Amino acid sequence: MTAGSLHIAMVVPPWFELPPVAYGGIESMCADLVDALVARGHRVTLVGAGEHHTKATAFIRTYDEPQGARLGTPEPEVVHAAGVAYYLEELAVDVVHDHSLAGPLLARGRRTPTVVTVHGPVAGERGRYYRYLDKSVHLVGVSDAQRRAAPDLNWVATVHNAVRVADFPFRRDKEDFLLFLGRMAPEKGAHLAIEAARAAGRRLLLAGKCTEPMERAYFAEAVQPRLGPDAEYIGEIDTERKKELLAAARCLLFPICWEEPFGMVMIEAMACGTPVVALRRGAVPEVVADRVTGRVCERLEELPQAVAEVERLDPEACRAHVASRFDVDAMAAGYEAVYRRVLARVPTLEPAA
Repeated sequence: MTAGSLHIAMVVPPWFELPPVAYGGIESMCADLVDALVARGHRVTLVGAGEHHTKATAFIRTYDEPQGARLGTPEPEVVHAAGVAYYLEELAVDVVHDHSLAGPLLARGRRTPTVVTVHGPVAGERGRYYRYLDKSVHLVGVSDAQRRAAPDLNWVATVHNAVRVADFPFRRDKEDFLLFLGRMAPEKGAHLAIEAARAAGRRLLLAGKCTEPMERAYFAEAVQPRLGPDAEYIGEIDTERKKELLAAARCLLFPICWEEPFGMVMIEAMACGTPVVALRRGAVPEVVADRVTGRVCERLEELPQAVAEVERLDPEACRAHVASRFDVDAMAAGYEAVYRRVLARVPTLEPAA
């Protein structure tokens, strides 16, 4: 390792391998972060489930197979957290970077500082959870909007999620369809996307995970009855198919019904030169440059007109926006600064071997 390099334990959830082949926004972001940190000269020990295809210096698995089929049940998360604590007890690292939900519970008994990226909401019970953790962890928000929702938490920084822009195909010429890409969940607004596309007179393709009971119930009640020749659900798709569709679509519809902390699919779409039409919720105004890379709408009624307006936007401006603000190098530099800032607060910490 080079002078000034760090040994980082990167803890990811136990649900999917890195990088994921289909659903898995956290895992995709973590895979890119691991590779970027290694490229910057750091040593990264990755702790996860199944196999991985990253440049991590070392890999520790808590499960031989990823536990995605059990997503939503508590046992894999708890067993994974216990395994992380077990393995890290004997591992000399400078900092632990935890992306899981249960893992941070064990930070209080650890001398090594723990950085936690908060990938989900901070309202309600999740907010209580992070308040109980108090100063045993150092929280990183994925957007300023997320931090504003709970300003009293122990935040140390905002580091936006990112993509490796070069890995996304760019297309200036678009095909004659709009795209919705996301879980089949009420807060994602697939039913609203159908209504907006239909009002705009455009064909819509919908893709996304629909495996959990809540997702299947929402799909049956709100999405399936709205499908038709101009609105087709094509199921969950793999990474390569996702990139093809994002590059080909005239725009991505993102009519979220909650304060989403980030929204990876927005930067993925713009990296392909595809504008985003979204509602002003959560991090949307931080991610989409209104009237440059898409439209940030105040009301549902504005979505159909916004679809027509974004067809005049420059696809190259969309990609340039992501390259300048949401590329993996910027994300890695942001986390590197967080690690050093946190370590500066722990002057008695012995350096890792």
